Amino acid sequence: MNFKKIASALLVAGMATAAFAADGEFSLKGNVQTQATRMLADDSSNLSSLWIRANIGGQYKSENFDALVMLRIFAPQFGNKIKDGDGKTTSYDKILADLYWANYKWNFETYKLNLKIGHWKTDWSQSTHFGTYIDKDLTARGLWMRDYSHNAIEFGWQTGYSNFTAMLATRDNRANTGYIRLEEDLKFDFPLEAKLAYRVNSVDVVQNTAHLTHRIATYLSYKPLDFLRVYGEYGYIVTSDEYINEKVDNYVATESKYMKSGDAYHPFYLGAEYTPNKDCFMSILMSSLYVEWEHINDRQKIHNTQKDMDNWAWTAAWAKKIANSKLQFSVYSGNEISDVGFAFRLTSTIK
Repeated sequence: MNFKKIASALLVAGMATAAFAADGEFSLKGNVQTQATRMLADDSSNLSSLWIRANIGGQYKSENFDALVMLRIFAPQFGNKIKDGDGKTTSYDKILADLYWANYKWNFETYKLNLKIGHWKTDWSQSTHFGTYIDKDLTARGLWMRDYSHNAIEFGWQTGYSNFTAMLATRDNRANTGYIRLEEDLKFDFPLEAKLAYRVNSVDVVQNTAHLTHRIATYLSYKPLDFLRVYGEYGYIVTSDEYINEKVDNYVATESKYMKSGDAYHPFYLGAEYTPNKDCFMSILMSSLYVEWEHINDRQKIHNTQKDMDNWAWTAAWAKKIANSKLQFSVYSGNEISDVGFAFRLTSTIK
């Protein structure tokens, strides 16, 4: 091995990186998060779930290029569990490549273009608990972040109030399964935001036999008052009803296993957020207060369970920012409206 060549290559790469970074700004990012949940019906454990994790990485920003790399780290108690040949289970630290993407940008007088490549997330609904119907599995109940990860290439076009993106994403390392995702995000001068998105697993049918599942979702957010925001999301998810031989070798099951040929779901939720003004006494007690209601038709069928499950669900949440920390607490329903659960999250930002 020629170490001189390697050293020279590293030196050149370092000089190029330094020159490139001089045109932009690089910053470190990181936080430590703790979350605990407790369902009152769960009397077999002190907590229904608990994790403590760290997020660390760096971000580069410039006029024509952005990039981000973030790692998510869990201790062994919240990490991987691996069985050896003797059936013994051992826990290990878990380090996830949570985010890594590069975004190329072109700025013109009346519009902007960008090309994004990598692995990133969309937190579409902005809800504390529900939504993101354009991407999320309907069986997933999230807390505080309703994000979804994509491995994709995305083209974006921004002009005026409009921000349009077209994404081609894959779910495997040969691009044999995946989807096309289109989104229009409208932000107006007055306090109204509207989103409309469409997603279809059209990559699945190129090399495989598969049903097409079409997803359409819309999101609205409006502030009638400085301290009050009302918002909501509606989704329509339907699988094609054409006959497909599911016994062939190249059959690919629907991404959401509960979706059968011809099935259709139309979930929605409504919410309200109270954000007290800074000079208001209530701002000492809270940064935001949320109340949300959700409805999903045939929720019990979706979960494929004999347990009673209500189609309706609710949550109330409180958030408070204190210096570099953010406290979040929520009360929410479980399988039934009468099932009550609690969740707490603390996020301490390093930078």
